[in-house]
Amino acid sequence: MKSILTLGLATSLVATLGAAEPKDALKSAAKNLADKPNYSWTSGMKIEGVDREFPPTKGKVEKGGFIVLSQEMNDNTLEVVLKGDKGVLKTDEGWKTAAELEAAAAAGQGGFPRFFGRRLLETKPPAKEAEDLLEKVPALKAGEAGLFSGDLTEEAAKEMMTWRRPRPGQEAPPGPKNAKGSVKFWVKDGLLVKYEISLSGLVRFGQDQEERDFASARTIEVKDVGSTKVEAPDEAKKKF
Repeated sequence: MKSILTLGLATSLVATLGAAEPKDALKSAAKNLADKPNYSWTSGMKIEGVDREFPPTKGKVEKGGFIVLSQEMNDNTLEVVLKGDKGVLKTDEGWKTAAELEAAAAAGQGGFPRFFGRRLLETKPPAKEAEDLLEKVPALKAGEAGLFSGDLTEEAAKEMMTWRRPRPGQEAPPGPKNAKGSVKFWVKDGLLVKYEISLSGLVRFGQDQEERDFASARTIEVKDVGSTKVEAPDEAKKKF
């Protein structure tokens, strides 16, 4: 009986260590990217059933320095500069902080820059976002060619699919139903080079708040590691 118990414990321990290895490898790959002096990335979105392509977000980051982001939306170009836990968005009235954008929204101003710019102001560089994603994936498995994959928790999927947020004093809008999500990571030479987040569920859209099926995939690709030049506009720097 003792031998059987010992064997069972040993088997359980091996399984536990084996399950932890992919996460350890991926955490190391994300940290290796974060330790680089600089890099660029693009983040593109595809929505099932929508033919048009959404313009990608382009980002540049310098270790310990600024993060510069841009995204073209129709005839507008959104520009954001981040540093630490602060960020500013370029508007027709100059560079504005998140607090200034919220104040403008409370006064019935803001429109396009506030709605889309808020999302950019919450952007995390890939090394950081990948690290956070790992906390939302209970089990991660390793595949071929540096591929790692796993399912997000339902709570994490709901959070990622909740875009509308209430203004102060308002009730929170209904969240998505049947939310599911998964993530894939690609590692090359010990460095995180790409990841993809897939989400699906029932989401309310439009003024009538009709429930509709929704499925999306966001792909983030890292490039120009160590050779990216990060130049934040002087006017944006003054806001920090």
